[in-house]
Amino acid sequence: MLTFIGRRLLATIPLLFFVSLVVFSFVHVLPGDPAVLFLGEEAMPETLAQFRTRLGFDRPLTAQYAEWLGRALQGDLGRSLRTNQPVAEAILQRLPVTLELLAAALLVSLAIAIPMGIVSAVKRNSGVDLMSTVFALVGFSMPNFWLGLILIYVFALFLRWLPPSGFVPLPADLAENLRSLILPAITLGTALAALVTRQLRSGMLEVLRQDYVRTAQAKGLSQRLVVGKHALKNALIAVVTVVGLQIGGLLGNTIITETLFALPGVGRLMIDAIFSRDFFIVQGVILFLAVGYVLSNLVVDVVYSYLDPRIRLR
Repeated sequence: MLTFIGRRLLATIPLLFFVSLVVFSFVHVLPGDPAVLFLGEEAMPETLAQFRTRLGFDRPLTAQYAEWLGRALQGDLGRSLRTNQPVAEAILQRLPVTLELLAAALLVSLAIAIPMGIVSAVKRNSGVDLMSTVFALVGFSMPNFWLGLILIYVFALFLRWLPPSGFVPLPADLAENLRSLILPAITLGTALAALVTRQLRSGMLEVLRQDYVRTAQAKGLSQRLVVGKHALKNALIAVVTVVGLQIGGLLGNTIITETLFALPGVGRLMIDAIFSRDFFIVQGVILFLAVGYVLSNLVVDVVYSYLDPRIRLR
């Protein structure tokens, strides 16, 4: 197991190098001069030149990239152009909010998808199965920002049950923290719930046709025991695949969700940095998202070996 994990981590080095190169190149071709943006169009040419020299923007892009990559390998992602705060520190300050939102979204999606997928497979072609299909279609089709706006209008503005935006830290008030996360978590988790529901239904239908399940049924075991103990574990492999691959998508979608609900997370940090042309923040956040995506795929491979003993990691 440790050998497999080490090999996978080594294999991610070229990928992360390529990601860093793409991110650096993309950020530096964005229109706008950061010196003019921060100092204003009325700034003296000498002042603009000093600003570019101080930040290294007057050097060739290859030299800038080599210097930035060397510092990044040491954990130094540079400093924010706006606040002069270290980029790594800014990300770590916002990270708890994003991780809490991701955890809540995953919890919402699995709480919806697992019961619905199981019942839909066991009662195939029933009314519940039809409702599951409709839910999956709506979940796939509706953009999460549009769903978020609907939830804000209904539950925050019309019914006044939940706050429309803002965030209360967990240590400050547990109840208000949960209330501030309900709408964002539903917004972020609905699309994943729709996808997991369909995947779990397909996996359950395939497993329920297997000989060992029929043998368990022939022994007189209850339907609940057959489904819960014998069928669900193997059907969850497809769910783990979907969830693991969608972690990167959830990380990307947090940018929209955090902006919509004014959550002070990593996604909101990136949006603010893009509008202010804060290059170092944008580079650092995208690199962080790429690392998170790679690690989530590694976790999926490890969980495989637990769910299916036939899979051996070497």
